[in-house]
Amino acid sequence: MPLICIDCRYIGPRPSGIAKVVQALVDFIPSAAPDLDFLLLRHPRAPRPLSHGGNVSEIEVNASANSPTTMWWLPWAANLSKVDLFHATYNIMPRGLAMPCLTTIHDIMWLTAPEWCNTRWSGAAERWFYQHGIKRALKRSAAIGTVSEASRRAIIDYAPAAADRVHVAQLGVSADYRPTAASTEFLTGLGLPAGKRFVLTVGQYVPYKNHEGAARIFARIADAHQDCDLVFVQRMSRRSARLRSLVAALGIANRVHFLPATGDAELTALLSAAAALLHPSFCEGFGLPLLEAMACGCPVVTGARSAMAEVVGDAGLLAQPDDLDAMASALHSVLSNTKVRADLIRKGFLRASGMRWENFARANLDLYRKLL
Repeated sequence: MPLICIDCRYIGPRPSGIAKVVQALVDFIPSAAPDLDFLLLRHPRAPRPLSHGGNVSEIEVNASANSPTTMWWLPWAANLSKVDLFHATYNIMPRGLAMPCLTTIHDIMWLTAPEWCNTRWSGAAERWFYQHGIKRALKRSAAIGTVSEASRRAIIDYAPAAADRVHVAQLGVSADYRPTAASTEFLTGLGLPAGKRFVLTVGQYVPYKNHEGAARIFARIADAHQDCDLVFVQRMSRRSARLRSLVAALGIANRVHFLPATGDAELTALLSAAAALLHPSFCEGFGLPLLEAMACGCPVVTGARSAMAEVVGDAGLLAQPDDLDAMASALHSVLSNTKVRADLIRKGFLRASGMRWENFARANLDLYRKLL
């Protein structure tokens, strides 16, 4: 039987959107394709095994997905000699693959707006690394998967020659994301004040997520909503001190709470309890927190750019993320108008119900078969 290798090394100890994407492939594709064999590349700290499928084997690779080993020497780090199709799931295409490669490119910000990804002077090597891997993928992949029409358009605008090879499979949301009662003990255990509403901002602390913008937006409505705080759920970094300093300078330090990245169960409870999700990103390949919030009955206020408008449709309030007054007005509307809030919740449930991981996995399986 044909052997397909899926690089699953984003599944590991650190929560991330790409990890959820890869987990969906692992969860649904092998059982849907008993006529195919699958080889999964596993992170050393990932659960063992990743799959119990009878048509699945696994190799542990002692190198991260985004590493020099992956970029230039993966065929020497893992035995891929019998693989008929390789799925690179994380934007970059490894060098030296002897078989056709499907590369999932979630976005091309490293090519079009690298300052949104890393602004540090020391980030030049990181920028070069990702630009090199993405450009190889655009040029040499047998097919390019992406996760939204917005990302497909951005890829084609940048690399018109790749147009015929770009295929969209929209992401999904797990049925585990649903309205879930969050106890007072759970919330206070996280350091959140009892009896206060809160606005939630979720995501890695990187420039394109615009968390500084979220703080400034909240500061504009803080006086009008004394019963409401702002909660960041972030993958923090050494640079997060800058955000804390901004919060202090805005005079809202006692109203802002910082939580580390959480698992799905905790995030579901937080989204269910939140008064709104504030997601003022400058760009998103898809924007999973938007879909997860809608599935949990949490109204969404987000940026009217890239994939965000595509994901929420009419089930969220949108404004330009650098128009802080417009974003603040939208957030104020959600917090103060019960009719607006109820309408967004109803539309959000409806929109999320049609976007499932099974559909994403099936679209990728169809592409596997086409390439084989």
